[in-house]
Amino acid sequence: MEEQLKQKMNEEIAKLPKNNQEAINSLDWYKIVEEVGQKHYLIESEIFDLKTETGLVLIGLVEGLNLYTLNIENNIGTSYEEAIKITEDIFDKIFAPVARMIEISVKNKMKTQSSKWNQSVNFIISGGDYSSFVDN
Repeated sequence: MEEQLKQKMNEEIAKLPKNNQEAINSLDWYKIVEEVGQKHYLIESEIFDLKTETGLVLIGLVEGLNLYTLNIENNIGTSYEEAIKITEDIFDKIFAPVARMIEISVKNKMKTQSSKWNQSVNFIISGGDYSSFVDN
């Protein structure tokens, strides 16, 4: 089951924009989740569920840390307080570094590339979504 999850997550990550793929693949998030799970005394099946929940955030199917925390509480069966601690660890070790790498990648690309009028319009219409400046 572990290998199936890993393979499915890799397939879904491959569908993301290139800079997102590079950011996610730049760290061994799967192993980090395992370490966080062990730190919080989760059993093997709970760690598997934590990997699933984390992967869903990374590929963009779950948005927001509040929902992630609730999913940990409900699907793994921890207390809300423990779910918050796990979320904080995962945020510090995975989500924040990935977000920083994506931000740096987008900024670097913007420096080397002049924006076109339609990118600016798409950016405004999207409500500030920087992906309008990124080629998929």
